[in-house]
Amino acid sequence: MLRWLVCGRLGPVWMWKALLLFLAIAFAGQLLGVIFNKSNVQPAARSIFSSPDAQGPSLGSCQPHTHIMFLKTHKTASSTVLNMLYRFGDEHNLRFALPLGYQLGYPLPFNAHRVKGYRGPRAIEFHIMGNHMRFNKPEVEKVMPADTFYFSIVRDPVALAESSFAYYKEVAPAFRKAKGLGEFADDPKKFYDPRVRNNHYARNLLWFDFGLDNNANFSLALARLGEDMIRRTFKLILVSEYFDQSMILLRHALCWPLDAVVFFSLNARQQKPSSTGGVAGSWVGKAAAAAGVGLRGGQVQAKMPPNLSLMEEQREKLRQWNAFDWYLYKAFNKTFWEEIDKFGHVQMEKEVNLLKMRREDLARVCLRDGGKPVEAHRIRDKNIRPFQSGLVKILGYELQPGLDNATRMSCVRMIRPEIQYKDVLDSKQFPQALAIPAQQQGQRLLVAVGGTFLKQDPPKKVKKEMEGEVGVGGRTQEERIKDWDGSHLIRNNQTLVREHENGRLR
Repeated sequence: MLRWLVCGRLGPVWMWKALLLFLAIAFAGQLLGVIFNKSNVQPAARSIFSSPDAQGPSLGSCQPHTHIMFLKTHKTASSTVLNMLYRFGDEHNLRFALPLGYQLGYPLPFNAHRVKGYRGPRAIEFHIMGNHMRFNKPEVEKVMPADTFYFSIVRDPVALAESSFAYYKEVAPAFRKAKGLGEFADDPKKFYDPRVRNNHYARNLLWFDFGLDNNANFSLALARLGEDMIRRTFKLILVSEYFDQSMILLRHALCWPLDAVVFFSLNARQQKPSSTGGVAGSWVGKAAAAAGVGLRGGQVQAKMPPNLSLMEEQREKLRQWNAFDWYLYKAFNKTFWEEIDKFGHVQMEKEVNLLKMRREDLARVCLRDGGKPVEAHRIRDKNIRPFQSGLVKILGYELQPGLDNATRMSCVRMIRPEIQYKDVLDSKQFPQALAIPAQQQGQRLLVAVGGTFLKQDPPKKVKKEMEGEVGVGGRTQEERIKDWDGSHLIRNNQTLVREHENGRLR
């Protein structure tokens, strides 16, 4: 019957045999494909951060340093360096010596009890210390292990003065009085009073951060003494103007993979004035409102970016005014190039090129707008939006959309601003710590970016907690503040001690 239907009505038998064979093969292929896919699931595409290029050139048999102290000097690209330390420690679950607020007691000399969770000399192993402080070696040694690697970074004092003037114009009274940096450079003593709070930003800021007297009369003997003190402690001094070369030297000194020192510049200021410059509508104004602290006339007043133009004669005057910083810069710049001579110029050029190519690769994957920094208001994710401080705009980055989770996490680490990253690490190390009240947190953040932009000072209690009350000659009044767990700390003669019911522990 079937043969009759096929032959008589529906075509020749051979055609039906071919059709049935084709269907059988297709069914078998589909069945085998399902079995194959179930038993051999293809792995997800590997993240760029796990590629062989992430390691960089071989470092031999050295072991990575995990005990590190970075003296974060001001306006030297130090925020970019700190981001590298944050990333490395975060990825390897290292313990940070974090501040109670956002700076380690700055501008007072560092005290060990400014470290959150500190319980006595080396009672807890801290791996990395890098937040702003005024260096005080005996106190640092109470916190960090004996094998700690110390390093820091310097910058040409003229360039540093330009950045400092732009950033701290409303913080340092010496800068606030001057119409522009050129006017300040022409006669610094007209504006500068060493007794006034925050004026340290206006003279020998590097020297001050290293814990030395920035108002001392310059002499070659005193400058050499300071240099020797720094050299005895710090094994490497980077140079901001040669940042790529600095990263290669740092990588080899720490025995870290290449990706650990690949960077996107953080906390960079907008070079061209904006038509809507100033603090109006910025984070500073919002934080001021959140903190309940008034501004001049009760309003946030917009101001134009400061005038930073300088003539060569004024540049030379700034070098003379910052004579100790100029001495340090020349001394450590010379040492820096001696290190490169030892390293080898050909090898340095090769590794710098690898660093640049890797940075371009990561920027292409991680960042929108071709990897160029963008204004904060264009960044939709507030967790990576830089806080705005001073009279210039601080730039940040916008993430590329559509990243897988692993890649996105690594990209975020590279561009997360310093304040937000510190909060992330704080929550990671102290998950049970009490939350900071919103009002106090707003005031702390204002101090974190270098002082207050408010004409009305913050409440006396908060001011004491964050900065100390500095009197004539640098003496401090006794004050009472709290550690992260609520226990009281008492300052007496610039020493913090923990108070318990049955007594005090030094």
